[in-house]
Amino acid sequence: MTTDATLPRRAAVAVFLAFALAYFVSALLRAVTATLSPVLTAEFHLHARDLGLLAGGYFLGFSAVQLPLGTWLDRHGPKKVILGLLSVAVAGCATFAIATGFSGLAAARLLMGVGVAACLMAPLTGYRRWLKPGAQLRANAWMLMVGSLGMLASTLPVQWLLPAIGWRGLFWGLAALVLLAMAVIARVVPRWQVAPNSIAAGAGQAGAGGQKGSYLEILRNPYFRHATPLGMFSFGGMVAIQSLWAGPWLTRVAGGTPLQAATGLFWINLGMLVTFWAWGLLLPRLAARGVSVDALVVRIQPFSFGALALLVALGEAAGPWSAALLMLYCTLSTPSAQVQPVVALAFAPHLAGRALSAFNLMIFLGIFAVQWGIGLGADAFEALGWRPADALRGAFAVFGLISLGAWLHFALGACVDPAPGARMDPAPGARR
Repeated sequence: MTTDATLPRRAAVAVFLAFALAYFVSALLRAVTATLSPVLTAEFHLHARDLGLLAGGYFLGFSAVQLPLGTWLDRHGPKKVILGLLSVAVAGCATFAIATGFSGLAAARLLMGVGVAACLMAPLTGYRRWLKPGAQLRANAWMLMVGSLGMLASTLPVQWLLPAIGWRGLFWGLAALVLLAMAVIARVVPRWQVAPNSIAAGAGQAGAGGQKGSYLEILRNPYFRHATPLGMFSFGGMVAIQSLWAGPWLTRVAGGTPLQAATGLFWINLGMLVTFWAWGLLLPRLAARGVSVDALVVRIQPFSFGALALLVALGEAAGPWSAALLMLYCTLSTPSAQVQPVVALAFAPHLAGRALSAFNLMIFLGIFAVQWGIGLGADAFEALGWRPADALRGAFAVFGLISLGAWLHFALGACVDPAPGARMDPAPGARR
């Protein structure tokens, strides 16, 4: 099937489910280090900085291919690009399963990050052509919901499987699941046609570096610059905590066992799943009433900083309530996740892949920086004589201040108009 037109409902659902399976696996791979951290730390004698670098290696590999990924997606389409990269993810899972030291684990995580780099960008690029604007907001929210389901699967289900198959057997199973996702995508996702306007645009930019000039256009866009710090630290930082540091917090600060930490992570990710499901239902309706994504970020996001501040202030005293506070922080941070499709709508369809990939690069650089940075910060505070629990609290506090600054940058520039393409034509008198 070859199409660039809006897909009929049944075909759109099939395409969504095909991409959702791949994104489910990518999210599971992203977050599984939080659950495996006690096992890997014990077996390989890892320090906090090693654990942060191990988890961050995934995001480093992911980020390394984002800029070429955007060009590949615009030129070759979601189907061809995601299938090629997922084969690298299979190799990454296999390498992790046979690793005998930290360097092997880190190399495997790098390969996994490269391999799943298109698992969200490919569908969002396709949705920019195949779905109407309101449906794009819903599809983005529900893709993130699927990601939360993958993170959910990385908690208690992984903890239950470990005694039966071990962490090496787990990664062999994940390699098989990636292969299954590739088969489904090959079967149901439409082929891609290069849009005529992209050819004209490319010709027009030939004197300025051809297609590479498109990234200059993206970087010059006021809304892109306006949203980037928010994506890096408010959203990216939340993902860094959800996918890595929530687990160590629940053991080192809250004093829980590995099973209790996995249970806490389960509830955190379940809360995220429900939240993104709700956003998928609400966003098209809110957009139709003229309530912008910017307004949601400005009004709701500050409550997440309150939850994080309370978590840090209480520390060990929060005890079993730590997981609830972490869930509250993560769910209240989700408005910043909805900015991504608005960035895509700020550009013409033939630039959507590059715009999404450039913004995603910023997000994942932020995740990498926060994951590693919290580890470095915790080690630094310990070197000053702080207790391990207090050192992690201190690192979280520093991150919270940086994230607050990113939100302030966004809130103070909230009048920036994304682009005509991002408007939802609200009814007269509707709120913006």
